[in-house]
Amino acid sequence: MPNLLRLLFYIGVIIGVIYGGLFAVATVFEPAPREMSTSIGKIKLP
Repeated sequence: MPNLLRLLFYIGVIIGVIYGGLFAVATVFEPAPREMSTSIGKIKLP
């Protein structure tokens, strides 16, 4: 049983490190805003 708890602890630590890294990357590296335009093709307006 202690081996199972140790395994679950290590898995939790690894998941926490991955989650923390993703959170840090998402908050530190914000993308620069830029304008976008899309054409919708030829449509007939009333």
